[in-house]
Amino acid sequence: MGRPDPEEGQLPAPVKPPDGGWGWIVLLGCFVITGFSYAFPKAVSVYFKELMKDFHVGYSDTAWISSIMLAMLYGTGPVCSIMVNQFGCRPVMLIGGLLASAGMILASFTTNIIELYLTAGVLTGLGMALNFQPSLIMLGTYFDKRRPLANGLAAAGSPVFLSSLSPLGQVLLEKFGWRGGFLIMGGLLLNCCTCGAVMRPLDMGMKRKMGKAQDKYEAKEMLPIGGKSEEGISTTDGTKKGKKAKKKPKKGKKLLDFSIFSNRGFIIYTISKFILVLGLFVPPILLVNYAKDTGVPDTEAAFLLSIIGFIDIFARPACGMVAGLKWVRPHVAYLFSFSMLFNGLTDICSARASNYTGLVIFCVFFGISYGMVGALQFEVLMAIVGSQKFSSAIGLVLLIEAFAVLIGPPSAGRLVDALKNYEVIFYLAGSEVVLSALFLGAASYCCLNRGKKEPPPENNPTAGAGSDTEEAESDVQEAEEHSSDNHQPAHSTDNAVVVANEEANHVAEEQRGEGGGCPAGDGEVLARDGCNTDQMVERDSF
Repeated sequence: MGRPDPEEGQLPAPVKPPDGGWGWIVLLGCFVITGFSYAFPKAVSVYFKELMKDFHVGYSDTAWISSIMLAMLYGTGPVCSIMVNQFGCRPVMLIGGLLASAGMILASFTTNIIELYLTAGVLTGLGMALNFQPSLIMLGTYFDKRRPLANGLAAAGSPVFLSSLSPLGQVLLEKFGWRGGFLIMGGLLLNCCTCGAVMRPLDMGMKRKMGKAQDKYEAKEMLPIGGKSEEGISTTDGTKKGKKAKKKPKKGKKLLDFSIFSNRGFIIYTISKFILVLGLFVPPILLVNYAKDTGVPDTEAAFLLSIIGFIDIFARPACGMVAGLKWVRPHVAYLFSFSMLFNGLTDICSARASNYTGLVIFCVFFGISYGMVGALQFEVLMAIVGSQKFSSAIGLVLLIEAFAVLIGPPSAGRLVDALKNYEVIFYLAGSEVVLSALFLGAASYCCLNRGKKEPPPENNPTAGAGSDTEEAESDVQEAEEHSSDNHQPAHSTDNAVVVANEEANHVAEEQRGEGGGCPAGDGEVLARDGCNTDQMVERDSF
């Protein structure tokens, strides 16, 4: 009755993340999507030797397939954000799954390397990008208190799928050739459509239906049974329809919200993440060749990556659990800074490893630190910008990271060719990661903490949920401004209900004069102590 109608420009009450229930199915889908997005470009490398023979090209030419996939995954971030804001997560993921599958299926019929770039590189990479980003957005929608754990479990999909897709690709290559392997891989990517189908949005439609039903129920309670009650209900429904006809069109939703650049925390995060990506992926790319140059056999050198992947599987969920602790979560940015510092120091300390034992120790510590970084990177971003602006924030961050991905590893490879020395590369990569950690920690402490020392508002949000609270308050304020234009129609609805209420009391008084008792339902209108109509209860809702 006195409650604002959500269709009148007022924002409905936000749905609280369930932190479970169907959210676990969403988490499973995000686990699969993360695994395909990060592991698939690396797993495709098992086909490179056969592609080199069939197309008479070099290794660098075939390596561009994986590079294009990763470039599409990172570089199309803003496009994914716009599509998600316009159409929602589920339709975008369904389209992305079809594109990813179609790219690999078409790649199995290609006749030259350029066609492979366009199909397996561009088309499949775009499809995986349209799946990866919406899955993270849905994960942040379904989880709040358990969000750090959910991010850690979802991030574990990358090492699990990497350890599975590479051996599977080798088996498919031996039995069906690269064309048959690409065709079967395309079929596997159709599972992305299944993952997209389970991304059920937290719909507000049920709340609106419940609100309308409650309006009618309250009208029946205030009016006596009979024709008068039906007239009162029809009067309220008619006035609401009049309101809908007179209301102004709503403001369109921003397809890409650039206002997040006014958030100092987002700027700090973006700069530190750009520096991090310059050196983060260099050691695992060069590790196998580095081990071979030190005299390690080929099979043992390849096993080093398996060690990193195995440790990574357990490090990501464990770090997510630690980040979810009450005394850790408000300081999750500093935990992320520590994980980057740990990773950078691991690179620097391992630069002089000259035997297999030293390299194994490096892989153990690198797997732990790499897993911590992977588990926390998106959790920190969600905590900074909030769930409502996360769709725009992640798209812009991935676009900026795309430039770092195209600069870091290729530059490291050129330095190796020029210097013939892996030690310098590990020092350089570790220094970049350490620099990003120090920048994030120092900037967060100096810029953000000092800003908090200024006179804060009365209700001070916590660090973990501050962004969501501020966004909810701003959205409510915008809704109130929008609904001020519709104040007069809403007032007429209340007047109609008051008239109906007065008619009900008049009928009740006539029935009492005829010798009847208190009519049923009048307890909602009359005072509790008897049937005296002079003692009316004034409703706050009017």
